Amino acid sequence: MERIVAYCGLVCSECPAYLATQANDQEALEKVAAQWREEYNVPGMKVEDVVCDGCLGEGRHCSNCPECDIRACGVQHSVANCGHCAEYPCDRLANILEAVPAAKAVLDEERRSL
Repeated sequence: MERIVAYCGLVCSECPAYLATQANDQEALEKVAAQWREEYNVPGMKVEDVVCDGCLGEGRHCSNCPECDIRACGVQHSVANCGHCAEYPCDRLANILEAVPAAKAVLDEERRSL
């Protein structure tokens, strides 16, 4: 599978929600929802909240994507991901890059490849 990098630097093609959605694996989606309910302390998270085709396309997105300002900004700037943006890194990315250092490493790698 081709590597798919979200605007924020998360790697969709390695995400269990994305992989379960692409495989149409309901059982795996239920496991992801259960894991994320506990891991992220979101008691109301349901299976439909983790169904995802990645944030780069027009398909279904995880529950955060419709209101994700990082995604909206990336779409507005017409970039493949934030590593390709002239404004990278920006304040909009600060929280996710701090919480998920691997996302910063991915975006830095994307930046270097330009």
